Amino acid sequence: MSKKKVVIGLSGGVDSSVSAALLKEQGYEVIGLFMKNWEDDDDAEYCSTRQDWIDAVSVADVLGIDIEAVNFSAEYKDRVFAEFLREYQAGRTPNPDVLCNAEIKFKAFLDHAMHLGADLIATGHYARVRESTAAPGSYELLKAIDHTKDQSYFLHRLNQAQLSKTLFPLGEIRKTEVRKMAGQLGLPNAAKKDSTGICFIGERPFREFLNRYLSYQPGPMKTPEGDTVGEHVGLSFYTLGQRKGIGIGGIKSHQNADGSSDAWYVARKELESNTLYVVQGHDHPWLLSASLEADQLSWIAGMPPGGEQLSAKTRYRQADVSCNFRMADSQRMQLAFDASQWAVTPGQSAVLYRDDVCLGGGIIATSLVS
Repeated sequence: MSKKKVVIGLSGGVDSSVSAALLKEQGYEVIGLFMKNWEDDDDAEYCSTRQDWIDAVSVADVLGIDIEAVNFSAEYKDRVFAEFLREYQAGRTPNPDVLCNAEIKFKAFLDHAMHLGADLIATGHYARVRESTAAPGSYELLKAIDHTKDQSYFLHRLNQAQLSKTLFPLGEIRKTEVRKMAGQLGLPNAAKKDSTGICFIGERPFREFLNRYLSYQPGPMKTPEGDTVGEHVGLSFYTLGQRKGIGIGGIKSHQNADGSSDAWYVARKELESNTLYVVQGHDHPWLLSASLEADQLSWIAGMPPGGEQLSAKTRYRQADVSCNFRMADSQRMQLAFDASQWAVTPGQSAVLYRDDVCLGGGIIATSLVS
């Protein structure tokens, strides 16, 4: 019987490299696919594509697997980056990794892998997929065993067709073990640091980067009382809950009893008047939301869960919080939190869970201040 063929996204990083090694160990025929998805200013200091390709090829050589490069930059610009810019221009703060997973890593990449004759695809994400015991033939997305690295939040828009073809070799392994395994395997990138920054675009000064693509208009920066305390450089460049880079650190609207003053935070954007509202203090009421409404819904089971008590994340790395879920209509969901949530941000994803099972979610449209 011939081995099942798995095409794995090899990024040049440690996680995908160890994933490829594990698949080979498990008896699969493994092919590496290196995705190039960004071409603008690719020779700049912030884009590591060349070094990543060298690392991916070196890993493939050590593991004894074939690797090919594929260019999805046109698809990325059309399906991910254009939407990313539209959201910023509208004053929201999108999460490009969520869109990138749905449109590139598990759509363009999956399609390409199937053309190569793959039975399955794999990535180095920290998540798990399993066939449902309640509904055989359907699949569930679960959090990784290592909850500190879990990436199911970024994968909540995957569907049944995508999950049925996907393996996550690292889902049962802790990150510390992955690093150790890379060293034991003699992988050339065993000590390489994890990448951060915008999906596929790399680590670069964000405001300077957005500057090239967005039109923007400076405007007043005000307190909830209507006092003008500065000028913002353009609403697109700020996100709710932002503390650094606001540019009004020296202004003290009010002082504490000991003479100190609370930090300033971005609390609201008003597009109509091009006004940025800022508040002092991490727990200012304008930063706390009792509920939210989300649209652009996506459900892993293909349908929403019943109205019930679930848990949710409104941003990555946030602890799950208990909430009451209901569908407002066929296109929108509402979440009411047991405890008010901090800096609930339009454009970010609200992702629902039942214990370790990721159910899906939507894009935050509005939140209700407590």
